[in-house]
Amino acid sequence: MKIEEIKDLFAKFESAASVLEGVECWSARQLQVLLGYSRWENFEKVIQKAKDACTQVGEKITDHFPDVTKMIMIAKGAEREIDDILLTRYACYLIAQNGDSRKVEIAFAQNYFAVQTRRAEVIEQRLLEFERVKAREKLSQTEKQLSGILYERGVDGKGFAIIRSKGDQALFRLNTQQLKNRLGVPESRPVADFLPTISIKAKDFAAEMTSVNVQSKNLKGQNQIENEHVDNSSAVRKMLLERGIVPENLPPAEDVKKVQRKLDGDDKKVLKELKKTK
Repeated sequence: MKIEEIKDLFAKFESAASVLEGVECWSARQLQVLLGYSRWENFEKVIQKAKDACTQVGEKITDHFPDVTKMIMIAKGAEREIDDILLTRYACYLIAQNGDSRKVEIAFAQNYFAVQTRRAEVIEQRLLEFERVKAREKLSQTEKQLSGILYERGVDGKGFAIIRSKGDQALFRLNTQQLKNRLGVPESRPVADFLPTISIKAKDFAAEMTSVNVQSKNLKGQNQIENEHVDNSSAVRKMLLERGIVPENLPPAEDVKKVQRKLDGDDKKVLKELKKTK
């Protein structure tokens, strides 16, 4: 997410907040728009999931999701009363957690409501960490799917490891061991856990293309599939180089597992603090 997008969303979420009887809150109708939901009926389903999550941790729904009504303008200056819900920061956090994090607005909201200081720079850093963790999860899913496809076409686990390593060599111009040495990756850990976000996404893109082409071209056996994956990894490398990015020269990133633990720990603290603000 670009800093311009973050600043724009930050301003919109800030302006939507209000204080009622000393409690910071948001209108569900306004939040619906901020989170990119065009239909109230669809957004209500997400709210219900958030209410269920609220109940499961022993919190009262009425403390965080009080029902209210509001007047809206309709044709020719007339007004109509509609149902609305006042949402505490905790309620908004639960709603964001139950939304689709692939949506830019939801990903932003998950981090916006988790950051108590509400400084744009803090949210930006958390979003970058969040994006990297999600990219790593996506790569794992893609490789798992690709491994299943390859197994059906005569490639076992060992063969898949070789294909993946050859793909890394085409993408980074270094074999897996050389890449581990350069990045300082422990022997027992995957290289991807220490790659920057752009490199993780590059590996994922190459694997996605291989997955599609293996099926569309009906490739079988290790040699055919290995050549396909090397070609796709080389194509991704070429694209990066054309944009001035040399993947093997990028500095290593923090262990993604540590980043995940940090985010999880922050979330636990947030939940504890947000419950106190009801």
